[in-house]
Amino acid sequence: MQENYSYPLNSDWNQDEIVKVIALYNAVEMAYEHGIKREDFLQKYRTFQQVVPMKMEQKQLDKYFELESGYSIYQVFKQSQKTQNNGKVRIYNGNNN
Repeated sequence: MQENYSYPLNSDWNQDEIVKVIALYNAVEMAYEHGIKREDFLQKYRTFQQVVPMKMEQKQLDKYFELESGYSIYQVFKQSQKTQNNGKVRIYNGNNN
C-alpha cells in the first residue's frame, strides 16, 4: 500500500454517494490489510454499483484507485466470488502484512 493517497471521486456525486463509494474503497483496503467478511464486502459493492451503474465508469474508478493505492476492487470482487458464504475475503499481494 502506498501511504498518503486520494480516493478517485466524481464531482457530480452528492455527499451520500461519496460516502457509499468511500465505504467500498475502505472495504477493499480491509480485504488487503486484514480481510473482510464476504457478505460485508458484497453489500458495499452492490451499493457502489447503484451509485456507479455503468461498467465503464466502474472500471475507470478501479483503475485510478489501484494506481493510487495499489489495491484492486476487481481482484477483491473476484476473490469474493470464490469465497464461501460465511468466509473472509483476504488478498495477499506480497506488499501487505
